[in-house]
Amino acid sequence: MRTTLTRTEPHALDLLGGDPGAPALVTPAASVDYAELADRVAARRAELGTGRRLVFLAGSNTVETVVTYLAALAGGHPLLFTQPDAAGGSALEDLVARYAPDVVVRVGADDEVELDRLRDESRHVFHRDLALLASTSGSTGSPKLVRLSQGNVLANARAIADYLQLTPEDRAATTLPLHYCYGLSVVNSHLVAGGSLLLTDRSVVEPTFWVEFDAHEATSIAGVPYTYELLEATDFAQRPHPSLRYVTQAGGRMDPERVRGLARLGRERGFEVVVMYGQTEATARMAYLPAELAETAAGAIGVPIPGGSFRIDERLGGAPGEGELVYTGPNVMMGYAETAADLGRGAEVDELRTGDLARRRDDGLYEITGRLSRFVKAFGLRLDLDLIERRLAEAGVEARVVGVDEHLAVFVRGERTVARARDAAARITGLPAHGFDVHAIAEFPRTPNGKPDHAALRAHARLLRATDAADAAAVPAGATTAEDLRDLYAELLGRPDATADDSFTSLDGDSLNYVELALRLESRLGALPTDWPSRSIAELAGARAPADVAADAARTPSPSAAAVDAGAPTVAGREATRPARRSPGRIDRPGPARRRIAHVETSVVLRAVAIVLIVATHADVIQLQGGAHLLLAVAGFNLARFRLTPGRFGGEAGAAGTRAARMRRVGGLLRSARSIAVPAVLWLGGVALIAGTYDPATVLLSNWLAGADGGWSDQWHLWFLEALVWAILAVAAIMAVPRLDALERRRPVAFAAVVLTAALALRYAASGGLTTPSPVHYALPGVAWLIALGWFIARATTTRRRVAASAIALVTVPGFFGDPVREAVVLVGLGLLVWVTSLPVPVRLAAGLGTVASASMFVYLTHWQVYPPIEEVSPPLAIVASFAVGIAAWWAWNRASGWLASARVGLSAHRQRSTRD
Repeated sequence: MRTTLTRTEPHALDLLGGDPGAPALVTPAASVDYAELADRVAARRAELGTGRRLVFLAGSNTVETVVTYLAALAGGHPLLFTQPDAAGGSALEDLVARYAPDVVVRVGADDEVELDRLRDESRHVFHRDLALLASTSGSTGSPKLVRLSQGNVLANARAIADYLQLTPEDRAATTLPLHYCYGLSVVNSHLVAGGSLLLTDRSVVEPTFWVEFDAHEATSIAGVPYTYELLEATDFAQRPHPSLRYVTQAGGRMDPERVRGLARLGRERGFEVVVMYGQTEATARMAYLPAELAETAAGAIGVPIPGGSFRIDERLGGAPGEGELVYTGPNVMMGYAETAADLGRGAEVDELRTGDLARRRDDGLYEITGRLSRFVKAFGLRLDLDLIERRLAEAGVEARVVGVDEHLAVFVRGERTVARARDAAARITGLPAHGFDVHAIAEFPRTPNGKPDHAALRAHARLLRATDAADAAAVPAGATTAEDLRDLYAELLGRPDATADDSFTSLDGDSLNYVELALRLESRLGALPTDWPSRSIAELAGARAPADVAADAARTPSPSAAAVDAGAPTVAGREATRPARRSPGRIDRPGPARRRIAHVETSVVLRAVAIVLIVATHADVIQLQGGAHLLLAVAGFNLARFRLTPGRFGGEAGAAGTRAARMRRVGGLLRSARSIAVPAVLWLGGVALIAGTYDPATVLLSNWLAGADGGWSDQWHLWFLEALVWAILAVAAIMAVPRLDALERRRPVAFAAVVLTAALALRYAASGGLTTPSPVHYALPGVAWLIALGWFIARATTTRRRVAASAIALVTVPGFFGDPVREAVVLVGLGLLVWVTSLPVPVRLAAGLGTVASASMFVYLTHWQVYPPIEEVSPPLAIVASFAVGIAAWWAWNRASGWLASARVGLSAHRQRSTRD
């Protein structure tokens, strides 16, 4: 017997179509049948209040989220679903301010419900059919909402259940967020059909997801194209899942070859592939490609869903038979809402103009050929940007193409692809070289739902054309806005997808771009807050009081990008360090002309001072050793801040996948090791060939593996870089282990403490109690503890932990060298790192200090060949020459690494053209 709810409202919508004893919601810990679900929905409906109310729901894929959603529909309450990250954030606050909801419900990841009834009676007038509000294009911060009726929701749910042939035996895993219309349509269609849902926030790349999927005999997954890109990186194709009946794909065009490959796998494993097409304005779905055509008709969107129909408006098309795709059906929205007054309006749309260009093929299937907004007119030519992207892909260039005014901008990932992309784009478009730009960026931006974010790329293209680094640096400090800072982050980090809600750590910043960004921010904002790497851009632009500036210039704790206690407050899903120490207000931003003192990050100052001490000591100008060992601690400090943070990953395909996040973290560590090892090996190899100074083991940064038992020699010159590279590789190996990676994320402070303890044990085992300087003090086993101590300092975010870090330094450093002066240098540096956020530096020296800090590795690498012949003439001149050569090498490497690669590709393309000609 079908479960029904007692209807107390004439506007109620009941989606529960299962038998009372049949399972409706399943989690790894429990199962809720339809009868219990109906009871819980009725109880929540009572909590929402009598009379129709505007309900905002922020929740993830949990039981209480689904219960609240169904309760709102059952009570006739118009509801807006928002992503959980928006809870308490600016996006939700803006919507609350604009629409004035009567009830706001937040459901935590632990399924705890926070229900706020903001008023006793609603002040709004609702249309009798209004059931659901949905954000356009997946942007939950957009004030423009889609108004969906009860009939829209029910008709689309039944149509999907119809063409997917859903039965009570079907159980869908919630692989997409419920605030996304695609994810919500999975819930609606399965409940209407009497099926069930496996509620999970796990990503399909997590092994645990598939363990739970198989254990609970789920029958389907739903994904956007990016979901299936991620799956290809897993063992999905090698592991059978007996209960899997079908997979669905929507949310953008998936490469036809990937569709065919997935369909072939499904044919072998017994599951079907259903490609679908839809928009939020159509509640979810408008078309589907029957599973039997997935291999032969990949690339088509298929046929209209039951009850719907298409027509082609050829007035807006290009080729014969092509035009805008127009859809008609009972699931077409009532219209848009931009203010609360719009909630009382009735249906204003009888057909949906999709904005997509399409054609009807000879076999009766519909195919999307482009998008109206994806055309640009340049030099009198009407260019199809989607077609250009496809042609570039055929030429072996993965690119994103956008139009800015009458100009074309092509984005590729990596400098080495720029020349090839430029050559291919010129050939495909026929445009002159000045008719388009080609830019290299770190990664292609995506919307929260996994679609290419062309808007972000257009904004980035405008930024790159309108400004340069010098113009950005000249912006008056007092005029800096969040948008100005966003542009600065996008420019320096190569992240056009940066938003005001992002931070340095969430954008995967590292110690290489940290120095320049910190100095540029300081020149605009004055003294930076302690935790600026983990603060959002919006917070930096206007969330500090003048008193905070003075406080940060004094004795303040060391920053930590990810080291917060479990359960620490978060901002938009990202960790916020010590928020209680900040007060609201604006930053005091004195203009550059009036500022004489800059407050530079302590780690930056230490890098610069340490390399000066190293070179000056080696040139016999002073005798203050310990700089290199201090640099190891600073390296560990920055490693923890920039490479051992959760970062931002995979929101496009639902909850961030643990495995994918781990791969991203390990990849970042390997890139850090490579950025040190490659230039070092090239330089050392050249020196070995020319002067014969270094052995092969030294050239390969492996002298410590064979030379620890011998005495000091020239082969130990690069001990610092050896230790650092091998330590980073060791950390990468640790983080590659799923359980260890997960443990570090859950307990970052305890994990750092364990690593430090193990490193100290290794030190004492390796040294055997030696206190006189020997190679043991330069080999990795003897110095790894300094890197681990820097790691622990980065996690010391409370006074108690800073005291503990100081105590550890005071116990472990004395006696290590048997040289009190050397040990004092290290202790002073560590003390500053623990307790002082920034140090005052004359503004005139700040830029130079930043350059020296940035080039410190190259100065260390090259100075061994520079100072010896010059110090006999003039030791001070030897120091100047060492820094001049090191800085020049740093500058040249940064540019040559990209330019030479591009030149090689361009030369290759030129030779190919010459051969063809």
